[in-house]
Amino acid sequence: MPRPTHPFARRLSMMLASTAMIVGYSQMTIAAAEPTAAAAKPATSAPAGANPMLAPWTGPFEGVPPWDKMDPELFPDAFAKAMAETKAQVQAVIDNPAAPTFDNTHVPMMLAGDTADRLFALWGVQSSNKSNDRVEDIDAEWSPKISTFYTELFLDPKLFARYKAVYDARNSSGLNAQQIRIVERSYDEMVRDGANLSPENKAKLVAMNAKLEGLFSSFSSKLLGDEKLYTIVTDKAELAGLEPGFVASLASAAEANGKPGQWAIKNTRSSAQPVLQNATNRALREKVYKAFVNRGDNGDANDTNATIAEILKLRQERAVLLGFATHANYRMADTMAKTPEAAMGLMMKVWPAAVARVKEEVADMQAIADTEAKANKTAKITIEPWDYRFYAEKVRKAKYDLDESEVKPYLQLDKLVEGMFWSAGRLYDLGFRENSGTVPVFDPKVRTFEVYNLKTNENVGLLYLDNFARDGKRSGAWMTTYRSQQTLGGERNVLASNNNNFTEAAKGEPTLVSLDDAQTLFHEFGHGIHYLLQQVTYPALAGVPRDFVEYPSQVNENWLMTPEVLSKFATHYKTGAPIPQALVDKILASDKFNQGFQTVEYLSSAIVDMKLHDRKVPVTDVDTFERETLAEMKMSKEIVMRHRLPQFGHLFSSDAYSAGYYSYLWSETMDADTWAAFTEAGGPWDRSVADKFRTILLMTGNETDRAEAYRAFRGRDPDVRALLKKRGFPTE
Repeated sequence: MPRPTHPFARRLSMMLASTAMIVGYSQMTIAAAEPTAAAAKPATSAPAGANPMLAPWTGPFEGVPPWDKMDPELFPDAFAKAMAETKAQVQAVIDNPAAPTFDNTHVPMMLAGDTADRLFALWGVQSSNKSNDRVEDIDAEWSPKISTFYTELFLDPKLFARYKAVYDARNSSGLNAQQIRIVERSYDEMVRDGANLSPENKAKLVAMNAKLEGLFSSFSSKLLGDEKLYTIVTDKAELAGLEPGFVASLASAAEANGKPGQWAIKNTRSSAQPVLQNATNRALREKVYKAFVNRGDNGDANDTNATIAEILKLRQERAVLLGFATHANYRMADTMAKTPEAAMGLMMKVWPAAVARVKEEVADMQAIADTEAKANKTAKITIEPWDYRFYAEKVRKAKYDLDESEVKPYLQLDKLVEGMFWSAGRLYDLGFRENSGTVPVFDPKVRTFEVYNLKTNENVGLLYLDNFARDGKRSGAWMTTYRSQQTLGGERNVLASNNNNFTEAAKGEPTLVSLDDAQTLFHEFGHGIHYLLQQVTYPALAGVPRDFVEYPSQVNENWLMTPEVLSKFATHYKTGAPIPQALVDKILASDKFNQGFQTVEYLSSAIVDMKLHDRKVPVTDVDTFERETLAEMKMSKEIVMRHRLPQFGHLFSSDAYSAGYYSYLWSETMDADTWAAFTEAGGPWDRSVADKFRTILLMTGNETDRAEAYRAFRGRDPDVRALLKKRGFPTE
């Protein structure tokens, strides 16, 4: 998932041109129009006027972020100063006495806020990768102020009047197709976000958005609080079945938390999942599972249910104020799907087949559990959610003679990084040279790579790779840019970042990852490729609809399992031998294995999201709604949603993926159909298909309608049957 830094130019494009590519977290932009006295005090570590968070970036690669100077205490002062500068720049556009034109209205607005652009790249890392209690306090204080500033800024009637004047004259003022697209999308977005409201209703909207920002911040803080917790193990025997390197990493985590001689399992997916998959101790699996799935739902200070209910109430009130029936209708107005009904239509084409497949998978697991109980003369068990991954591995072994513990020694993180770079070079002529130590980083373990064109040696940008979990870093995986490409105002290179939460190996050992983690690595890099290849003139056309955004990343996952990548980069961490072909054959033979689980786990979250937001009466009892909705859907009792509502950061740390989690399936439909295009052309490295994919879909941002662009690439709309076939479900 890409992760925004909400710099000013991208905030403009998001608000004024409905670009939704960079989405996914609590929206922090600049600052309130009237900062409080406390906030306005100069930071103690930097004199007024010399705040390093506001300084132009210097150094190589057209300037790089000064991570070595980042300090939470510098941000309040920086917010206030960036606000003042931005307000002045926008006011200059408003006060321009000349008749409004594209060149004197849209262009200066797209170029405004360079200081804020840099500032919020820094704040995005401070709040996502390096958070702490003070950062959370700053976020809670400034999020509402920032929302108020932006809402008021874009509701200014004089600013809207200029945009409307350009809009009204768009077909008679000599604009080209891209400029007309910007003008139309900007105008539509401003209207959709309240520009035509009465002054009284504009004031209501400002208050709603400010309150929502505070609630997003509160949700994120509470969730992070539960993700900081650990399950402590005092007897190593309880860890039976876990890979030795992973056990060593748990010991290191415990020692770092003042518990030497013990083992600490962090309450995050990257730590919980290996336990659920491999631990033979059923009681430990249950304990870790319950801690993980109940994040935000424990009735304590970190419980998020009341926060979510208030978010839902405000979202629906805002949708009605803006003229939409539901929050889902409001959020989907500028997507490929367009309506909740279209998104639900796709999901329900897949859901019945997925649920049916789960029943088959559970039957296979239960049979093994029953056989084991009989052979060992122990009490029979019924497969529970904390058993699913564990017994699925036993089924994999029985059906395909494949044990993931056989695969993991060949999946060295550093070698896989080499593999994803090699693939990008072969497909898109992108080269990567490691230059760690030559530019500042925000953590010593962050690696950096110069990105260049293999044919011309021209610099494309810089890639930051932050792979490991740590306290203060939010869970999950995401991609963001600290600076994005545009030609307007002078060509800019790209500063891109991939962020994962892999469990680092013990000191001196290579980090080995699961096949699932390897796919995550390639997925996030697919987002990076999308940004690194972009070639647009106007930043207002740099983003894409939310249900397109996951498409390039999901396509990129496919290259992980190609023979060329595996033979070169899946090598044994001790012997250096390539992964045996016999083992690869087993992996490929099982590629449709467990698709029921994977589909139901994800799709249940997406369907619940849409049902939660496509309703006129907001939900007040979140737990009851989740439970009853899943029952109506005939959700498999052996599976839990990938993201239960109390911890669903996609939905409640911002508006970004609300009524939008379906977009992964929408994008995967295009992904499966795109991979079919490579297959039809002769294979995954076919350059004619890769070049079309690059030039029509990856380079072009949102310069044309993305559905039309896909049709230009494929010759037709995506075929859902390719997705069903990929997952091994019936296609009729």
